[in-house]
Formats: sequence, C-alpha cells, structure tokens
Amino acid sequence: TIRVEGNSSIALPLADPHQLCMAEDQPHLCIQMSESSTNGIPSRMQSLPDLADRVGSVLTFHKIYYHVKTKTGFLCFQKATKKEVLRDVNGIMKPGLNAILGPTGSGKSSLLDILAARKDPRGLSGDILINGAPQPANFKCTSGYVVQDDVVMGTLTVRENLKFSAALRLPKSVKEQEKNERVNQIIKELGLSKVADSKVGTQFSRGVSGGERKRTNIGMELITDPAILFLDEPTTGLDASTANAVLLLLKRMSKQGRTIIFSIHQPRYSIFRLFDNLTLLAAGRVLYHGPAQHAIEYFQSIGYQCEPYNNPADFFLDVINGDSTAMAMNKADESNTESTEECSEYDKTLAEQLAEKYSNSAYYRETKAHLESISSGNKKKTKQFFQQITYANSFLHQLKWVSKRTFKNLIGNPQASIAQLCITAFLGLIVGAIYFGLEENSAGLQNRVGAMFFLTTNQCFSSVSALELFVVEKKIFMHEYISGYYRISVYFIAKLMADLIPIRTMPSIIFTCIVYFMLGKYVEAFFIMMFTLMMVSYTATSMALAIAAGQSVVAIANLLMTVAFVFMIIFSGLLVNLTSVMSWLSWLKYFSIPRYGMTALQINELTDLNFCGMTKLINVCVFICRPCTGEEYLKSQGIDMSTWGLWQNHLALACMTLIFLTIAYLKLHFVKKFS
Repeated sequence: TIRVEGNSSIALPLADPHQLCMAEDQPHLCIQMSESSTNGIPSRMQSLPDLADRVGSVLTFHKIYYHVKTKTGFLCFQKATKKEVLRDVNGIMKPGLNAILGPTGSGKSSLLDILAARKDPRGLSGDILINGAPQPANFKCTSGYVVQDDVVMGTLTVRENLKFSAALRLPKSVKEQEKNERVNQIIKELGLSKVADSKVGTQFSRGVSGGERKRTNIGMELITDPAILFLDEPTTGLDASTANAVLLLLKRMSKQGRTIIFSIHQPRYSIFRLFDNLTLLAAGRVLYHGPAQHAIEYFQSIGYQCEPYNNPADFFLDVINGDSTAMAMNKADESNTESTEECSEYDKTLAEQLAEKYSNSAYYRETKAHLESISSGNKKKTKQFFQQITYANSFLHQLKWVSKRTFKNLIGNPQASIAQLCITAFLGLIVGAIYFGLEENSAGLQNRVGAMFFLTTNQCFSSVSALELFVVEKKIFMHEYISGYYRISVYFIAKLMADLIPIRTMPSIIFTCIVYFMLGKYVEAFFIMMFTLMMVSYTATSMALAIAAGQSVVAIANLLMTVAFVFMIIFSGLLVNLTSVMSWLSWLKYFSIPRYGMTALQINELTDLNFCGMTKLINVCVFICRPCTGEEYLKSQGIDMSTWGLWQNHLALACMTLIFLTIAYLKLHFVKKFS
C-alpha cells in the first residue's frame, strides 16, 4: 500500500512488498509502504483508488534467449530439432505505449508472452526485472493480459463480465459496494455506458460491436488496476476506425501512468504516431529498440530512406522483408547487374545484417548501459521463470461465483438446455409410440429387448454434447486460471453441477416418464429404470469429459467418442451373445457402458414375466426351442438374476464415472497452460 503526500491513499502492485523503486519522471512523490499483504497480493486501503492515480512500473529484459523443440519426419522416424525463436533480446519498457512490431514469425508474440510470464519456461533463459527487482512469482496474477482472441462470456452482459472479474480478482476485504463502484468507474472510462447492460453476444445471438467487445476484455484486466498491461494483437479483427479508437483508449490509459506493452502486426499511421516506444523484431533478433518517433531517423542513418507519404510501419516491414521500394542509399550507385545468387543470399541474411547494424548503433549502447546499471544493482539473478498462481479469494467464494456464471450461461444458451429437453420429450413420444403396449409373447420379448437397447444407446449418444463443455470454453478457462481468477477444482466442480444436474438428470427423468408407461409395464420397476438410465447418462458424460478435457478441436473429440461407443455397443449384449464370444475378446465387455445399463434394465423388466402364456398343445412346438420366461432368457444371456446381479451393474457404472471424472480432472490439471 502506498501513501502519496497531499493526495489520497493508493494501492499499487509492487515487485517486492519490502522494496520501493520510484519512477524517474516523478521524483516529487513521497511514498511510504506497509508490509501487509495477502496471498502475494498487496493489501488494499478501505477505499479503492482512482484509476488515474498511480505510479508506473519499468520492465527491463536482459539477454532473452528462447528456443523450442520441433519434430521433423514421420512417426517413428521423427527427429527432434531445436528452433531458435528469440536470440539476445534486450530492452526497457517504461510507462507509456510500448509496441512490439514485426512480420509474421518474427517472435513478437513469443516475446510478449515471455515478458508476461506466460511462456513455457523450457528453452528459456534471461532475466526480467520489474523496477529493478526480480519478476515476482505471481506476476501473471498481478499484471493484466488481454489475449488476441476475445475471452469473455458472450451470454453475459458487459457489466456482469466485469462484476465477475471484480468478485474474483479483488480481495474479499474490498466491500461489495466498492467493487460495484470500480466496475462503474471502468465502464465510464472505457466508454461502455450505453452497452453496459447489453449481452456481449455469441455465435447464436447478436451482441455488442467488435470494438466494444475488445474494450470489455481490457476492462476485465483493469479491475485490479495493474501497473503493467499486456495486449496480444489488440487490433486483430477490427476495422481501421475501431482499431484506432482502441489505441486512443490505450494511449489515454498510458498517460495515467500505466506501462502498456503490446504486439501489433501492421498499424496504420494514425496508430503508429501514438507509440512512445518501438521494438522491431525479425527472425527473433532486435532490429531497433527505442523511441518510436526516432525509428525513421535511425533507418535513414543506416541507409534506408522512407518515401514521402509512406506509412512508417509499412516502410519498416518492407525493409525487414527485403522488398522495400526505397533502395538503400549506400546501394544507390551500385550496378543493377547483381546475380540471382547474390540477391538470394542478401535476402537470406538481411535480418542478421540489420540486427548487427543495430548492435553497433548509439541506441543499443544507450539501452545496454541503462540495463547494466539496473542489473548491477540487482544481486539476485532470476534463474527460472516462475509459474506460481495466487488467489485473492477462498475456494467457496470462487465456487459461488463460477457456479453462478455457469448457470447463467446455461440459461442464456437455450439451444443447449431448453431445446434438449424438448427433443428428449419428442423422442420419448416417438419411442413410446413404436413400442406402445408391449405384450407378453415372443414379439413382446423381442420388442422389450430392442427398446432397452435403444434406451441405453440413446443415453450414451445424447451425452456427446458434453464434449463441448471444456473444448468451447478452453481459451476462457486457460486465461482465467492463469490470471488467478479461480482454482481448477472450482471450475471443474461448477461445470459438473451445471451439466450433470440439469442437462443429464432432467432428460433422463422426462424420457423415463414418457416411455415407461407407454410400454405397459408395472409401476414397481419405474424408479429402477429411471435410476439406471441416469447412471448410464452420467457415465457416458464422464467419459465424454475425459476425452474432451485438454482437446482443442471438437471434431477430434467427437470422432474418438463415436469410435469408443461403437465398440461398446457391439458388446452391449444384443448384437452378439456375450457367452459365445471367444475368451481372448470377452474381457472387452467389462468396458461397455451400454452393457451394464442394458443388463440392469433386463433384470428389472424381464423377471417374473411369462412369454409363452397358456398356449395350446399344437403351438408348444413353436416355442420349444425358445425361452418361455424372463428368467430363462436372462440365463441364456449369462446374466445373474440375483439382487446383487442387478445392483452390481449400477456399482460398476458408478466406479467408471469416478474413474472418468478423475481422468478429466487430471487432464485439466496437467494440460499445457503456456503458449
């Protein structure tokens, strides 16, 4: 907590709660620190600060090297190779707009993720300092990071999304009223007042505009009032006018003392002139790092002249790509009869040539001297990039808000809830009509078994919709978890509560209520049938979650699920008599979800039924080779008819459910959470 003389108390995220580094351009501030902090998050004053009252942070990075392992070849003939992404990258990011510019594949997004502590630490070396101190362990949670793809819940309003961020990222010591005031303050600052109570929008429903959606993403990161804000391609998907409006917003925020660092591909001039600092990258090397308005002068000094009326950003990219129409001044008098090999060689090493020229420039020497003065005062070197995640609130508080949002999202997606219930009711009527009024004869036995096969198979395939539960929201989950919104267990439990209870339980109840009495059976077996179908649905859903967790493509998860169900259906007990299957294949029946459900339904429905009736003697020969009672049929299928024989199927389904849910949770826990 920081107290500014002659002003109100303000709270700032610092690299070390016992260390203070003042901004160079604001020496008049008298700052006093308290040592109290909670979970790595600086404690707040009773009243939250104004967003404009802050002291900016200085981020420096020293000798950043980064490489990744890639595989070439096919299957077992694959060969692992190292690909260098960044090489000897140094720089300083001060309060203001700090742009990282470069062509596709230059490493700008990798550098941004490294500075934000969101890159896989394997293959990474170098030091990152905040105000001269090592990057704190929970830097991901105290800084702001706006991803390239919008990660807001489209079924919620702008205000609801911001309140969700405030509820989970601000400490519980901050009163509810103050959190609402912060939300209203951000809505006003970002110009979202007119759409504050409008839904953000999904692929099924129209919502706010692209610029308003992007500002909502920025607002969710501003809730904690971070001193450093990272943005990955903030203008992606926006038209020129909207992109300009977003950058004007960021410029206004930077004048309030924030350090804003962002990657950008090809900005227009009205955007480029807003930059305070520019970092040019190509092939993982720094080609220029310094004031943005001095970049043209620097390139002119090394022999490249920007043509009149040309966009500087376009000019830089043309020079980097070697296709600039502005010929190098020191090449103007050379002959134009160069060979194709020489031109090709020049293009190949152009990035390295430009990087070497920068390393010999005054800008590099000035940056290097500044970095050495900062690093020399820091005796402790960062040997690793931290991955610690801290939380501002308790488990129960997180579960309350995540569950609340999950149910709101469920209600806001009628195609996934109400539509499914309607389809279930319609399908139940169709099935009931097909098998209506089953009689106790040979046809009745066949129809009963067929109906039970259809019921269990339908419960399995209706659970395929659970595949999207984790895949669709994977980006939102990854971003919010890394940023310290909630624990993995909270998200997992909330999803189970929102999916298993309404989406799996209610259809099973509706389906049973419609189909059971249309089939013409006794009421005594109704609840066992309902419970069996619910257990089959739970187990199949758990299997879908286990397959989908960690997947990025729904189609792949859908394919794996379908193949698994096809093999399970073969061993369900209808398509083949399981007693006749060869021993070296018979063990597969223990992995069949439909088999357990169908076995339980057959014991429940066929016991004490006589399918021959009081037939005449001349008709007995017709049934002489067929089972006349339900018990005989069950015995021919190798089914145990005892009470334990019924409930052991439910126990097996329960065990499979727990195993699949455990696998799903572990896959979420160990999923690659870095880019």
